[in-house]
Amino acid sequence: MRDPLARLSDDTFLGFDFGTKKIGVAVGQLTTATANSLQTMHSVNQIPNWQMIEQLIRDWQPAGFVVGISRQFDGTDNPVTPRMLKFCRQLNGRFNLPVHQQDEALSTFEAKQMLFDDLHVNATKLWKVQDQLAAQLILQSWINQKVEK
Repeated sequence: MRDPLARLSDDTFLGFDFGTKKIGVAVGQLTTATANSLQTMHSVNQIPNWQMIEQLIRDWQPAGFVVGISRQFDGTDNPVTPRMLKFCRQLNGRFNLPVHQQDEALSTFEAKQMLFDDLHVNATKLWKVQDQLAAQLILQSWINQKVEK
């Protein structure tokens, strides 16, 4: 019987925009060079919903993960950076898949701008979807770098 967490392809990756309250999730493929937002998960007491993440892995069977890492403009860690790095270690430890870190400078800000200015999404809807769009932007940036090489 096939392991349900076994991957079928080296092409698919899950992207995460980590936050202590919400985690945006996206999926992307190197073949198509595209990323798409999936959902926003809520954390309880700053703990990720590992069951939901495991289900996403079962559904998408990714070759690995891409996690946005934020830092100050001078390159030093900000208050949430250590939690992001811990999330990376936990993903790798729990699911034994590679975790790629991607600079997420301004990804949430960019997501908010796109949703609010370009699509005229109201504040309530914005709060619900901004993280998954930020995850999409993070993953798309990583894919673009891979495809350009």
